[in-house]
Amino acid sequence: MEQLLGMQYYVCDTEGVQGLLRQDAEDFMVHEISNEVKTSEEPSDKYLICRLEKKNWELQRAVKEIAKILGVSHRRISWAGTKDKHAITTQLISLYDISETAVQNIRLKDITLTPPVGRSGQQLSLGDLQGNRFEITIRACTPDNLEERVAQINTCVGTGVPNYFGIQRFGVQRPVTHLVGKQILLEDYKEAVRTYVGFPSEGEPESNAAARRAYLSDNDPKAALETLPVQMRYERAILHHLAERPDDYEGALKSVPPKLLSMFVSAYQSWLFNMGLSHRIQEGYALSKPAPGGDRVIFQTGKTDIVGDKNAGQAEVLIKRGGRAHICLEMPGEKTVPTHSTSEQLITSLMEADGISYASFRKAGEMTGMSFKGAVRRISLSTSVESEVCDDTVRLSFSLGGPGQYATTICREYMKADPTRMI
Repeated sequence: MEQLLGMQYYVCDTEGVQGLLRQDAEDFMVHEISNEVKTSEEPSDKYLICRLEKKNWELQRAVKEIAKILGVSHRRISWAGTKDKHAITTQLISLYDISETAVQNIRLKDITLTPPVGRSGQQLSLGDLQGNRFEITIRACTPDNLEERVAQINTCVGTGVPNYFGIQRFGVQRPVTHLVGKQILLEDYKEAVRTYVGFPSEGEPESNAAARRAYLSDNDPKAALETLPVQMRYERAILHHLAERPDDYEGALKSVPPKLLSMFVSAYQSWLFNMGLSHRIQEGYALSKPAPGGDRVIFQTGKTDIVGDKNAGQAEVLIKRGGRAHICLEMPGEKTVPTHSTSEQLITSLMEADGISYASFRKAGEMTGMSFKGAVRRISLSTSVESEVCDDTVRLSFSLGGPGQYATTICREYMKADPTRMI
């Protein structure tokens, strides 16, 4: 599965610990490292800043339930970072024009909302955080030389591991989002629907897989609605639209939330990035040293540059000095960006082989109502890990900072296991 999604390498030769992640919510704890929020007691500051602790709640759903109790729109609640569902997480949220008393009256199972951190004149926005601290437990590991193996992987993670987009980006049980995104970029909306609704997965119940195969065979939305379970609400929304408006596949896709629709295209961009990164590793280039031929680097300021003969030494020094610069890859979008490294050239060739151009991202943006300008993403992720081994259990503590950094990327290098054991 990982090979197909472009995650084709580990960088640590040590045998993985295998094991199981998230056996219990307590096994995956996330504590937001928040930016300093300027607070006051002035009633004119309309945003109440509270600390939210949740267990086994998806953040969007938790916010909607809180808003329902408060009798307000969920759009009046904002946050700095989206946290994992199958976990215990703590973070700050801001609530517009809400009293402390109203918050104190909220009662939801496995949710604790603690006011007040204070009031602020500004809401929290995505990215307004320093990072996250993780306390992770991996159970049922292979016990042979476990402590020694963990120590070796600690060293490797401290140097840097591939910053792949993990399986969550592509669909945990049915990793097809990038395939749907590809069809949207090709403006083949019928095939996008058929892929999303009809593509079965080995991991799902046979009754569900049979219903998907039947739809692929007869293309009958009404018959599919009779067999697909009600839990598949997005697939069913698409089919309901087609039952009323046959052949309006573009409209059917637009019946799902815009965020999900945009995630299909983003997943294709993520697949391109993973493939480009694996190509770079295959070529034998270190994650922390610029490769000849024009690697792209990103600095702490967000500025990017191309490494050439004249600045290669300086770039390498900045990369080694506490992460003042990082090697990155450009994920293509509607904005045409010249490619320099062989990895970015591979990404371009994969797009061309699929029949996709930069203009395809602009058209997909018009269709989804989103923008796909492209972005740069660092190719490696490193952190200092504190570990504890007890029998067949491994406990890891580490921090990650900034967007696009995921704990499962670190866990992948430790476990080297079937990805379904990490979700």
